[in-house]
Amino acid sequence: MSYSAAQEAAARTEIIRVGQLLYQKEYIVSNDGNISVRLDENHILCTPSGLCKGMMRQEELLIIDMDGNRADTPNAINRNLRPTSEMAMHLEVYKNRPDVTAVVHCHPPTAVALSIANVSLTDCMLPEVIVTLGLIKMTPYSTPSSEENAVAIREAIKDHDAILLQRHGTLAVANSPMQAFHRTESIEQIARITFMAKLMGGGEPLPPHQVEKLLAQRVALGLSHGRTEADEFCEVCGAWHPHGTACPVSLSTEKPAATGSADDALVAEITRRVLEKLNHNR
Repeated sequence: MSYSAAQEAAARTEIIRVGQLLYQKEYIVSNDGNISVRLDENHILCTPSGLCKGMMRQEELLIIDMDGNRADTPNAINRNLRPTSEMAMHLEVYKNRPDVTAVVHCHPPTAVALSIANVSLTDCMLPEVIVTLGLIKMTPYSTPSSEENAVAIREAIKDHDAILLQRHGTLAVANSPMQAFHRTESIEQIARITFMAKLMGGGEPLPPHQVEKLLAQRVALGLSHGRTEADEFCEVCGAWHPHGTACPVSLSTEKPAATGSADDALVAEITRRVLEKLNHNR
């Protein structure tokens, strides 16, 4: 093993702290969610299956290899525990993203609700999200705790640090569990803002020339995923590439008036029913 005891101890401490934060924020309940850290190219420290991630002990965390097999010496506390049931998804991240050293998967309620309503978070609304997260991709529904999840994220994770798993939750990757937690917070924040904006009439994305300036900041901070990401921003937001080359597809810079109307109507109907129910119960 090439990782040190101090490195492992620090990773254990941070995973426990992030599990507590996820639970306090109500991004997970009961035994939901999972967290992992890459210790070296062959070993992953991960949360166990079947435990509340907000109430774990460091001794309950497990070390596995890149095939998903336990690679630690079981202790009296974790002897009968198994790695997270979403391990295939975590391993898929690490196999496709050598730059990633931490993965957080959880179920932030607003983000999950919007995915059920098929409301996309892949737009250009908030400047800080464009700079720090890029576009938040939503993957098609796949059965939780199965190989389907690994397949569902396989392509998206190559060029995205934040993914919305339809009807299931979020996946955030980063250089540390805490950074992945902060990215999860950002996903849920934009989900809440999107929901509120739709209740108030929808809102408009940033114009392409403003997105271009934010993308330049993203590139300067070393957060960009290069040409593929630039093409996606071009397609979704009409922005030119940060390095000055034109968008490779022809786009109108104005969104059609009907865009998002189905989403707006759905959210409005859900709100009407909730208010009607609340008034009935008074």
